[in-house]
Amino acid sequence: MKHSKRLWAVDALRGLALLNMLVYHGMYDWVYIFGYPSGWYDIGAAGCHVWQQYICWSFLLLSGFSFGLARRPLKNGLIVAGCAVVLTAVTVTVMPSETILFGVLHLNACAVLLTCLLRPALERIPALPGLGLSAALFALTNQVPYGFLGFENWHLCALPQGLYRANPFWLGFPDLEKFASADYFPILPWVFLFWCGWFGFRVLRDHLPAPAPAPRLLRPLCFVGQRTLLVYMLHQPILFGALWILDNFVR
Repeated sequence: MKHSKRLWAVDALRGLALLNMLVYHGMYDWVYIFGYPSGWYDIGAAGCHVWQQYICWSFLLLSGFSFGLARRPLKNGLIVAGCAVVLTAVTVTVMPSETILFGVLHLNACAVLLTCLLRPALERIPALPGLGLSAALFALTNQVPYGFLGFENWHLCALPQGLYRANPFWLGFPDLEKFASADYFPILPWVFLFWCGWFGFRVLRDHLPAPAPAPRLLRPLCFVGQRTLLVYMLHQPILFGALWILDNFVR
């Protein structure tokens, strides 16, 4: 059976992350695009920030973990890169105010392709030290796109402004006075979180359960989790269409 060749727990966790994303993006569209007020959904509030970060962290950690399970990671990375280009073209054309220049899909493609390129060197690093080093570098570079070394509100030191003047936003040094992206996940710091997932796979590799069919109750969640890219590409048009109908014909 096809399902027996997969780790159902990974698919289920991926499906849960996707459902979380659907709710978050649905609320974003309803409040910030359709203009309906919400008493609790505010992307500037700490709670929504934690929710948003949880979603992207879970995606990237699972993506890095799944890299170790992939049979054709280079092909997968190229497919994701193509989808990222399509996403940018569509948002630039259809919704310029919500243009995505380097979002989580772009980052995921770059992380996969970089890992394919650097794999021989990365595999020389023992798994557990590699996990710790990746986590430390993610924490240290977390605020690089905003001009600092440090994590969240803990700014250790400011970085030279000259790094940002050329606007290499894809790397993590945007000129925030002229760069904007509705979804923004540059290589720094996020590639290190992807590598946390990959090194985590290497730590657990010898202790993973044998592939088996998913429990019946979790099969719908696994079904969604096995189609991450398709769901990601289609979810916003479907959400927007459903909310447009609700806004114009139901309310």
